[in-house]
Amino acid sequence: MQYRTLGRTGVQVGSLALGAMNFGAIGRTTQDEATAIVDAALEGGVNMIDTADWYGAGESEEMVGKAIAGRRDDIVLATKANMPMGDERNRQGSSRRWLYTALDDSLRRLGVDHVDLYQIHRWDPSTGDEETLSALTDLQRAGKIRYFGSSTFPAYRIVQARWAAREHRLGRYVTEQPSYSILQRGVEAHVLPVAQEYGLGVLAWSPLASGWLSGAVRRGREITTSRAAILPERFDLSVPSNQARLDAVERLAAVADEAGLTLIQLALGFVTAHPGVTSALIGPRTLDHLHSQLAAADTVLSADVLDAIDEIVAPGTDLAAHEKFDTPPALLDPALRRRRN
Repeated sequence: MQYRTLGRTGVQVGSLALGAMNFGAIGRTTQDEATAIVDAALEGGVNMIDTADWYGAGESEEMVGKAIAGRRDDIVLATKANMPMGDERNRQGSSRRWLYTALDDSLRRLGVDHVDLYQIHRWDPSTGDEETLSALTDLQRAGKIRYFGSSTFPAYRIVQARWAAREHRLGRYVTEQPSYSILQRGVEAHVLPVAQEYGLGVLAWSPLASGWLSGAVRRGREITTSRAAILPERFDLSVPSNQARLDAVERLAAVADEAGLTLIQLALGFVTAHPGVTSALIGPRTLDHLHSQLAAADTVLSADVLDAIDEIVAPGTDLAAHEKFDTPPALLDPALRRRRN
């Protein structure tokens, strides 16, 4: 395992970190299986675990808490808040009112008195940066969180939050967690350069592109990723963007074969090769998945291999741009880009 400094925090984390979204009902992973995955990940050199209150409505946090009991101090523990946690309208977002409640709920489920990294799961357009950063700064001063970060923020919102922190003399986001893979390279254009400019640690989620780069989606074979049952439209090969992904996967598989690598090693090695990326978040559902991903822990891709990847998917290109979560609201809602007379 390679170890890198998480932004400018001084905290050392592995180039692969364990994402726990699949723990529980989402991935049909039992507590015993989750604990075995955590055991094997730590044995393999992983020292960071990332979860969120929203994963399984708190189930993932509960399972992570049980899995790490007795060894909390050996783990860099991260969770997130902001996504809806019930039907009540104020049980979501980035307000001071909700973040205080959400964090206490997360700490209870995790069975700990603090988390190392507390992340805002998505940008909340209804809450000002000063409100959110002020709450996070106070929670940090109270010792309940060591650091705080953002997740899937558009680049301009990262800049805006940085300005707000400076203007109001508040704590700053020290990390960003974007979606990044060979098939979804859009963050290379704006988010990663901004993160590098500000010295943010970057935790890349979905480096295997929801199973597209795991070997579970190949031409002429049955699709075996569990995500196909949850999000069938993302694997419908009659959709042009999915066909483009399949074409890219076949070419990437050939590059991996020629380099003596698995497709997973190629995919994870690509993400961790970017100088702006600290760790790639792997989200195994089984021990077999974990071991196939840990095999990429020390993968270093040659310049020739990286050049071949660039020829298949150009830098800064998203093959499925409509699936992004950081699209500015004005691109989605026509009313926001049309002047009212």
